[in-house]
Amino acid sequence: MRTSVVIIGAGQAGLAMSRCLTDRSVDHVLLERGRVAEAWRSQRWDSLRLLTPNWLTRLPSWRYTGPDPDGYMTAAEVAGFLDGYRRSFAAPVVTDTTVTAVRRTGEGFLVRTTAGEWRCAAVVVASGAAAASRRPSWSAELPARVRQVSPLDYRDPGGIEGDHVLVVGASASGVQIADELGRSGRRVTLSVGDHVRVPRRYRGRDIHWWMDATGLLAEPIEAMPDARRARSLPSMQLLGSVEGRSVDLDALQRIGVELVGRAAAHHDGHLQCSGSLANLVRMADLKLERLLDRIDAHVDALVDTHVDALGMVSDIDPPDRPPRTRIEAPRTSVDLRRVDTIVWATGFRPDHSWLDPELATAVAGHDRGVGAVPGIFLLGLPFMRRRSSSFIDGVGTDATEIADHLLAHLAHRARTCA
Repeated sequence: MRTSVVIIGAGQAGLAMSRCLTDRSVDHVLLERGRVAEAWRSQRWDSLRLLTPNWLTRLPSWRYTGPDPDGYMTAAEVAGFLDGYRRSFAAPVVTDTTVTAVRRTGEGFLVRTTAGEWRCAAVVVASGAAAASRRPSWSAELPARVRQVSPLDYRDPGGIEGDHVLVVGASASGVQIADELGRSGRRVTLSVGDHVRVPRRYRGRDIHWWMDATGLLAEPIEAMPDARRARSLPSMQLLGSVEGRSVDLDALQRIGVELVGRAAAHHDGHLQCSGSLANLVRMADLKLERLLDRIDAHVDALVDTHVDALGMVSDIDPPDRPPRTRIEAPRTSVDLRRVDTIVWATGFRPDHSWLDPELATAVAGHDRGVGAVPGIFLLGLPFMRRRSSSFIDGVGTDATEIADHLLAHLAHRARTCA
């Protein structure tokens, strides 16, 4: 089978690119291993909600129009939202088709799947940034009696064995799971590494409202002093809570979650923890202060210039900054004989194992989503082009820009082959 472009993955990134190519009358196909938005259907825990408010759920020619713009969609609702998007422009999705290999040919690319082969001039890798979980290599050495799971396996507290759960990682997934397990009555220990603390709401508005209004979400990767570090920053400690509550380390300690330092090693049945927890907490608090300073300065500037361009100066709340995080002197090890289950919330990685080595290198060396080999593109990775690149809202903007690069590639091929 032949087409101009093969898009791998039919989640928000793949569908956004499909809409951009449809609008430009480019022949293409989306290959999806399961159903549309499969990851939202089968790799999310039951209580998960979007971390961004519904009004920020925007894709090319499609946006949330429901009755609760300030709420947070459940995973099932996101899947329904994306399936409605697919139907709105009849996206050419081929479901239940797993890509097994992609390699370059003299004519472009050969894409092998469980349902046959496709030949094309360009490939867009939109298979997601969270296809597999990360965990330390020494996790294989832990006692066999301790069950080990990842957020991709977790569904609800009822599926977790035993009373004492160790959650490793304090980014969005880790703090949400620790919060849910703690509220279910489990004894929870949270191993804390580098983290980003933010309040769910500030001065009466959602933190993402402020990040959008101040231009923080649109900050380009070029503005970052260290692009590699920016792309590896942990996700913000947020909960898509219908109550609008925060889920930082203070909130977790109030429900009985014990904090320990970063998991560093395993020795003789004990998890060794770094002694740097106090420093990590202090750094997170300082970064939070800088973020809130930026928001306050933005409001002050509007007041000083008598410009209410955002329609909000007259009704915002006064500053309501959260206090500094308070921690007790933490233990430096955890006795795994007393732990029943470990949840490794230590991050995710994309799975590009089906790319041949040349293309895997080209993908790893991409320039804002444009692969190092002509004709291969990426979409949906954290901070790929801007801070919001991995958000549903940001991926649409990225798709529009990547589509321009893709069309330029197709035009160049047409001129070369003429």
